[in-house]
Amino acid sequence: MLKKKSSYNVAVVGATGAVGAEMIEVLEERKFPVDKLIPLASSRSAGGSVSFQGREITVQELTTDSFADVDVALFSAGSDVSREFAPIAAKAGAVVIDNSAAWRMDKEVPLVVPEVNPHDLNSHRGIIANPNCSTIQMVVALKPLHDEARIKRIVVTTFQSVSGTGKEAMDELMEECKALLGFRQPEPKVYPHQIAFNCLPHIDEFLPTGYTKEEMKLLHETRKIMGDPSIQVTATTVRVPVYIGHSESVNIETQRKLSANEARVILSTAPGVQLYDDPAHAIYPMPLDATGKDEVYVGRIREDESIPNGLNLWIVADNLRKGAALNAVQIAELLVR
Repeated sequence: MLKKKSSYNVAVVGATGAVGAEMIEVLEERKFPVDKLIPLASSRSAGGSVSFQGREITVQELTTDSFADVDVALFSAGSDVSREFAPIAAKAGAVVIDNSAAWRMDKEVPLVVPEVNPHDLNSHRGIIANPNCSTIQMVVALKPLHDEARIKRIVVTTFQSVSGTGKEAMDELMEECKALLGFRQPEPKVYPHQIAFNCLPHIDEFLPTGYTKEEMKLLHETRKIMGDPSIQVTATTVRVPVYIGHSESVNIETQRKLSANEARVILSTAPGVQLYDDPAHAIYPMPLDATGKDEVYVGRIREDESIPNGLNLWIVADNLRKGAALNAVQIAELLVR
């Protein structure tokens, strides 16, 4: 467990990546009690610097000796790095909050969204998993409705921005747009097909079932976070030419009927939710609305007329922020309280 102190030594693993940089920014914005920030990265990125509290801090190379005197270690450097170094950090005395998929479905590791299942932190053994970005925004919006009417089934289609893949993908979108607007044919490298002015129904690897790993994360992670293995989830995940902000079209079937107005009332006071729902005046969530914001935006709430107890929702959030960095820092905030 984390010892109570006035300030903490915080390591950020993957400090030069898109999410790592966002983690550092969020730590500063939310005035997390940082005594010493230790930015860590691969040998390729070590030696550079990050800005924190008006100072430039040199990025150190990640090694097995990096976690001496570290209290909290925020990881965002991929599953392989997390599998190797998270146990080392935990053994050295740090509490690890890991943003990769490495530990999410481990029975001994809590998978936490602070607005949904903060109580699960009580069972941590030094490693805490940060859920997938698409799962986080969905469960923040759906848990209050589940508590009220019990969700039986979720059908979700995601529209995920390129920042979910990383900086190289964001650069690729920019370069492809430049090429096409200059009447040149782009050459995709990060994605199997052109992403500019296109949509790819392909996120992560395809499984023998025809689903992708990303789609199955929405099933397994939702059940674990919501604490209800009976919830049925079917997902289709799509990469879209948006820089930041994931959108989701979500259909739920509940045990008890919820009207659209009831759902609006519930979500209007739900933690972490921003109700943004007035289609008659063209008010509905868009990635541009959510970028840089902490809240999960919900709109286009309407009853599904094809089944007795169905609702449709449109859910949007900043995937780098609430979908990754902010959620991790919120977990750290709960630990230091």
